[in-house]
Amino acid sequence: MSHSGMAQRVAASMRRTDSSWSRALSALGRLVRPRITITPPPGGTTVDWNVPVSARDGTVLRVNVFRPDDDGRHPVLLCAHPYGKDDLPVHHPTRRGYRPSPQYHLMRSAPVTHSAWTSWESPDPAYWTARGYVVVNADLRGWGTSDGVPDVLSDQEGRDVHDLVEWAAGQPWSTGRVGMTGVSYLAISQWAGAATRPPHLSAICPWEGFTDFYRDFARPGGILETGFLTVWGTVTKRRSGGSVDLVTQAHARATADEWYESRNRDLEAIDVPALVCGSFSDHNLHSRGSFEGFRRIGSSEKWLYTHRGPKWAVYYGHDALRAQARFFDHFLAGHDTGIQHEPPVRLEIREDRGTIAEVRHVASWPPPGTRWLTLVGRAGDRPATGTLQEPAGDLTGRQDECVTLPARRGTASFTYRFERDTAVVGPMVATVHLSVAGARDFPVLVGIRKFRHGREVPFEGSFGFTGDLVTHGMLLASHRAVDPERSLPYLPFHAHTDPEPLAEGQRVRLRIGLLPSATLFRAGEELRMDVRGRWFHSRDPLHGQFPAGYRTRAAGTATLYLGTTTDCTLEIPILPSV
Repeated sequence: MSHSGMAQRVAASMRRTDSSWSRALSALGRLVRPRITITPPPGGTTVDWNVPVSARDGTVLRVNVFRPDDDGRHPVLLCAHPYGKDDLPVHHPTRRGYRPSPQYHLMRSAPVTHSAWTSWESPDPAYWTARGYVVVNADLRGWGTSDGVPDVLSDQEGRDVHDLVEWAAGQPWSTGRVGMTGVSYLAISQWAGAATRPPHLSAICPWEGFTDFYRDFARPGGILETGFLTVWGTVTKRRSGGSVDLVTQAHARATADEWYESRNRDLEAIDVPALVCGSFSDHNLHSRGSFEGFRRIGSSEKWLYTHRGPKWAVYYGHDALRAQARFFDHFLAGHDTGIQHEPPVRLEIREDRGTIAEVRHVASWPPPGTRWLTLVGRAGDRPATGTLQEPAGDLTGRQDECVTLPARRGTASFTYRFERDTAVVGPMVATVHLSVAGARDFPVLVGIRKFRHGREVPFEGSFGFTGDLVTHGMLLASHRAVDPERSLPYLPFHAHTDPEPLAEGQRVRLRIGLLPSATLFRAGEELRMDVRGRWFHSRDPLHGQFPAGYRTRAAGTATLYLGTTTDCTLEIPILPSV
């Protein structure tokens, strides 16, 4: 290697190290002292604590009610969850202000501001009561102060939410119009409740909530999630006194059986107006399910709010609150806000983690006029490197090529350089042909990275991680069977019911869906597709993506085939110019 080449590699390594340590120091600061501002409870609001509500079977659920301090009737916003409605920021007279929820220490967060009446991921009563709404924060059955046997992701939750909606509609401070809002599990409980069609449920705003426990969270692509599932499942088990044990069940159940299916809701039954948040920054938890929720619900009036910012900072931020208020003011308060006269999809396109290139409103997801460009992988001059090329001319006579991929340390990388500014918006699809030696299965993980002047461009990711890829997808080779009836051209659906282990040397075709993203690539910038048998980041809470992790347990060596009939391809969605 020449001196100049060595100098370039050392410089690139130093840049990566500097970036890594910069993120580590930032992460440490946010872990120790989250950037959370808690404001005091507002005046002009009446609070009824721990109000009993009888469910249809006589079980007593309990709620906190925050309402404008007057005798009028108001529209209601309800949230329901297992996190404890009374788990509020604690005020320390001898310290500075309030102590935020401990989750903010675990999940690194960008700056967030809400009032001291706001429990984890719930709507802020201070904001909504000032706008003339009543906020009802409910403990689900068996959690917090509610009676009954606790569970999660159950049909019973839908029935209890139904009863809570109808109770709220009949109260003297209610107009009878009830909506729901909240983040994560507080979105999941909305899917459950809305699917039962409570007569007085008028609108929902599920803000980043998965809809398929197996495919979105527990075993994406058939691969067991061992990070956040372990953390969340352990806390849930402890708080339930041991009666709810998702971790043991998920470890024991490798296929999408009835146990998983029973934890999914009937999205097609949902018919109320909906404002759904689908983010490009929660790929390890909620992104897939949120976009599927928007696509599949039966509502004739539905909107999609996309973003790639930090989850909680966006939900409590000015732009998102304005969108939520416009939606609820229309469907709950009865004001014509004009929301029905604009395209339903808010599309946010980013150049990098902190740069929003464009926000536009489009008629559908994926956007109308999207052009799907198929890029073909070709081997390069160095081992396990190659290029992505646009198909050109007759392929007859082209020689077959292959790339070897050792399970524990190998990565095959294919790069495409953009000749002009290009917005890549939507889900991608990778197709690989491979065989495996020394094993009967292989976890295939495909990651898309962006590079600018030879340096990787990071994006916001799940759990406050600030060094994420553009997008990714994963699939066990034995789970390659595709259900054609439930698949779309840009969205392969895998059944995950009957694994097909590979014979030694058997060539198989895998079609892997990559999670939705919206990224602007400038002329000269590069897209790189990495194919490997393990997750892309460490669990190190300073340098890595704590707590995300996946049990790949890859063994043997995979061979990727790049030939005339067995291409390795990447289909990317190109957004048309305005």
